[in-house]
Amino acid sequence: MLEHLFGSLTRIKLLRLFYGNPERAFFVRELSRTIEIQLNAVRRELANLEEIGIVKQTEFGKSKEEEAGTERSKYYKINTGFFLHEELGALLEKTQLLEERNFIDLLKKRGGDIKVMILTGYFTNSTDVGTDILFVGDVKTMAVAKVMRDFEKFLNRSIRYTILDEKEFSERREIGDRFLYSIFEAKHIFAIDELKMG
Repeated sequence: MLEHLFGSLTRIKLLRLFYGNPERAFFVRELSRTIEIQLNAVRRELANLEEIGIVKQTEFGKSKEEEAGTERSKYYKINTGFFLHEELGALLEKTQLLEERNFIDLLKKRGGDIKVMILTGYFTNSTDVGTDILFVGDVKTMAVAKVMRDFEKFLNRSIRYTILDEKEFSERREIGDRFLYSIFEAKHIFAIDELKMG
């Protein structure tokens, strides 16, 4: 969605990475590897973002290339002094919420006969839980894996998920399974709740 507004998927990926890590400075090759975009495209977009004032160059120690005697390395970080810094951050956050909603709708549509889908971990900022999504039901694992891969590319991070059939889920609940207990103790959201658990 945002690439239509900003005109470049590379630019959006860079902005998401910078805004997600406001204290960090990134080396150009590191940016290219992290967002999985070719180096020249990253350099081009960094030049655009620097010219606008959204990112700035910074000194950040010596890289291996510098130690080997090549030209001075360039590190970039978000410019929190940019006059639209907060507004741009809010826009990125709102579009991410919209993308998450689309992602959940896709899972509901393509994931099979899902009886329960619980979002936790990444989606609720819960750190003491072993998964980000729990699926219960007759789940189409290949379809779910494809939707997950696409969403992970969008986020530039991995999403942990667990699939249980109804029988295993029921048995594990009955014995007070530690993994399930950690999910229900952590902050969580029922995206699907056909078993009327919420």
